Amino acid sequence: MAQYQLPPQSFTPDVTTPPKGTLLAKYKGAPVTSVRTPALFIDQAVFKRNCARMHSSVKAWGASFRAHVKTHKTVEGVRLQLQSGAGTTTAVVVSTIMEAWEIVRGGANLSHIFQILYGLPVAPSKLADLAKLEHAMQTVNPNACLRLMIDNIYQVRALESYGEKVWSTFVKVDHGGHRAGLPVGSDALRELVTTMIESPSVHIHGFYCHAGDSYASTTLHQASSFLTVEMHAVDAAATMALSILEARPEINSSKYKKPFVLSVGSTPTAHTTHLVSSPADALAQEFTSGGVLEIHAGNYPVCDLQQLHTGLIGLGDVAHRVLASVISVYPARGEGGVDEAMCDAGGIAMSRDTGPSGGFGDVVPWVTSSGESGVQGNYGMLEDGSVKCDWRLGRCSQEHGILTRSKTNPQASSSPLLTPGEHIWIIGQHACLTLAAYPWYYIVDSDAPGGLETVMDVWVPWKGW
Repeated sequence: MAQYQLPPQSFTPDVTTPPKGTLLAKYKGAPVTSVRTPALFIDQAVFKRNCARMHSSVKAWGASFRAHVKTHKTVEGVRLQLQSGAGTTTAVVVSTIMEAWEIVRGGANLSHIFQILYGLPVAPSKLADLAKLEHAMQTVNPNACLRLMIDNIYQVRALESYGEKVWSTFVKVDHGGHRAGLPVGSDALRELVTTMIESPSVHIHGFYCHAGDSYASTTLHQASSFLTVEMHAVDAAATMALSILEARPEINSSKYKKPFVLSVGSTPTAHTTHLVSSPADALAQEFTSGGVLEIHAGNYPVCDLQQLHTGLIGLGDVAHRVLASVISVYPARGEGGVDEAMCDAGGIAMSRDTGPSGGFGDVVPWVTSSGESGVQGNYGMLEDGSVKCDWRLGRCSQEHGILTRSKTNPQASSSPLLTPGEHIWIIGQHACLTLAAYPWYYIVDSDAPGGLETVMDVWVPWKGW
């Protein structure tokens, strides 16, 4: 067993999150194994390729794209989502007002962001902040527009009570997953849409659906089926709205001159655009409402074990890893006499999300065409979409995790025992929650000098709501 050696330099704790410039001065050019663990790393080369691939696929569909920024919450990541060598987008969706404000304050090329969608059904307590936000957007770009999400008449009445302002909105539609929104074909949805059409404070920009249940997909066929359901749902809702407008020609002529935007997507269903040649192939018919298709997604630049399980991406498409340190080893302690070990990445560092592949994360080398970094071992993809690896983060406490032999790899029990002090790379189950744990991300670039061994940038995410 190797003798553990202390790092050559003592560590000075960062009591608060330092500004980016301070972090770059400290970490840029440093070996990845010199940083304090647990630490979150992103391969910028993979992040860029994932963004370009999405732009290319959506463009081939003839659709527009709306990038969700909640996974990483950084100016740098937003810029890559907005502009790539394969295309651009002018629209984003945020989960928090903080994200929207930081896009404006951080100057993430706002000059060509025409639309920010606040992606939660709006709470009345947030209206004053949202009005200020839109004013700030329009001081940078007079054509910029903030859009809201509506799925309840209560929210419409709150908008009416705010004042004479007209709010641009999406109607959130429930395709059957019961995540948010009102069911297609329901009396409640018809009543809501009628109220919105009649309201002087609301303009319906379009209809929005998110198939969160598509994350259970394990094949292209399953994910494509969820996309079809999403598309049918928003099309049906828009068709219903048109029927209501037909009876109100005075409203139709004054407020609704453009087709409704039909916004669909989750990362699994958006990934099907890479593999399905056109929306007609997915929908099997044209939109009866004449609506304009928009695709939205957010996890796709980073990806995780959940996305791997869908079978729509490969191991090389996962842009993040958590760097952790092995603390201790326990030979033959596990069930059936198998080895176990402990690392310093627990529930706070990885989240407590599990997935179809099991466990809280997989220990997987970071291998690219230009080199490799991290522990070596037997890895790859299995038919069920899980990662073939030697070790898995099988149990989690708050600040530490228990590494167990992988049950999906028959050869795992014969692989070498981990060594205290050794660094390991872990892919998390759910990147959005894993990234939320970290005050900053270390950026490496497998296409640049230094590859996966050297820190080349630091991204500081936005915190708060």
